[in-house]
Amino acid sequence: MIRKTVKITDPMGLHLRPAGKLCEEAVRFQSRITLEYSREGALCTANAKSVLGILAACIGRGETIAVCCDGPDEEEAAREILKLFDEMEQSC
Repeated sequence: MIRKTVKITDPMGLHLRPAGKLCEEAVRFQSRITLEYSREGALCTANAKSVLGILAACIGRGETIAVCCDGPDEEEAAREILKLFDEMEQSC
């Protein structure tokens, strides 16, 4: 399992457009891809292959999340997902 942290810099957080791009990228892989985030001291997860799951997490600007990839193509999945977050950060 690969686990990498990412800080959300988009002023609107993980809203519909970046959530859609993230989901579109995540479904390309066989690995299980989840986002871990904290709410009121509890560790929560969202399925990165579900736009609704990502949106329901209500991840806002400034939050640090963990991208977790687990499966046969986890290295490639982690690399591509983190690359996507870097591209989203640069476009803000």
